[in-house]
Amino acid sequence: MPAITSGKALVTGANGFVAVWVVQDLLEHGFAVRGTVRSESKATYLHDRFKAYGDKFEVVIVPDMAVEGAFDEAVEGIDAILHIASPVTADVDDPDDLILPAVNGTESVLQSALKHRATVKRVLYMSSCAAVYNPPPPGHASFTRVLDETVWNEYSPALVREKGRDAPGLEKYRASKTLAERAAWELYETEQAKGNLGWDLVTLLAPLVFGPIIHEAPTLERFGGTPRMWYNNVVKGALQGEALTKYGAEWVDVRDLARAHVLGLTSPEVGGQRFIIRGGPYLWQQFVDVARRYAEQIPAGDPSYKPENAVYMSRYTSEKSKKVLGLEYRTLEEMTKDIIEDLRSRGWL
Repeated sequence: MPAITSGKALVTGANGFVAVWVVQDLLEHGFAVRGTVRSESKATYLHDRFKAYGDKFEVVIVPDMAVEGAFDEAVEGIDAILHIASPVTADVDDPDDLILPAVNGTESVLQSALKHRATVKRVLYMSSCAAVYNPPPPGHASFTRVLDETVWNEYSPALVREKGRDAPGLEKYRASKTLAERAAWELYETEQAKGNLGWDLVTLLAPLVFGPIIHEAPTLERFGGTPRMWYNNVVKGALQGEALTKYGAEWVDVRDLARAHVLGLTSPEVGGQRFIIRGGPYLWQQFVDVARRYAEQIPAGDPSYKPENAVYMSRYTSEKSKKVLGLEYRTLEEMTKDIIEDLRSRGWL
């Protein structure tokens, strides 16, 4: 399918940390947006935030996205679907409590897209680098291979099948993201083989997402997710020792991830592809060091650390997103500075 440069986009879970930035970026680039939320109470803030866009922004209620036909009415008259809503937790006992909502919710959206194939042109699904994740080989402390979009996480689903409830919570989450994206591609490829699909599929895979917030968080007590993780670990000094200075992961700025969603619609000939969207690797101490340049009261941690001794459980490349989507990424310093300014403006620093 060709690029989509105008029309109406459906954004699922429109009140979430990432999704609100996606809604804003879409509206700023001339799209009309219909957002889904689970209850009317979650719509009030969105109506107020985007009231300047008038009837170009609307909200519909989808109480349970895993129910068959949950999105049928929401997809009516839609040109593109951006499916962002998904369970994000590692705190479950039964892995099916995480896997089934993720898989069923994804399939529900795509089934609605099939029913409206006459109007829907593209579906963007926000997956996760968890669906690419591979652990270091046995006997190796750190992961040295750089993973790209051709790789799938076979490890976590296999571990969860083997251990069930006894599998680590993080592996249950990784399995849910992997199996949900797998389900999306399997449905897409099956329907494509039949002919007359009508729309194409693009998936975006992100690591931990940080950045300033524009979703509803009226108090520090209601400030959660990965932004709260960053606040606790950097501003409040919740981590000590090797958790700060040795064990690394990867990050992306929420605004760059939102931009990737819009580029995924407006870039020509990207249908049928996966894209890793990541800003780079990090150690928590690196965030601390930068944050202290803008807020000296932040605990110093251990600035004497040696970054060359860092251990990474998985590494990714974003070269494809740069070359094909033309995406440009903010630096760790730029993002950290903006987070500090956002926290200060809210009186939380």
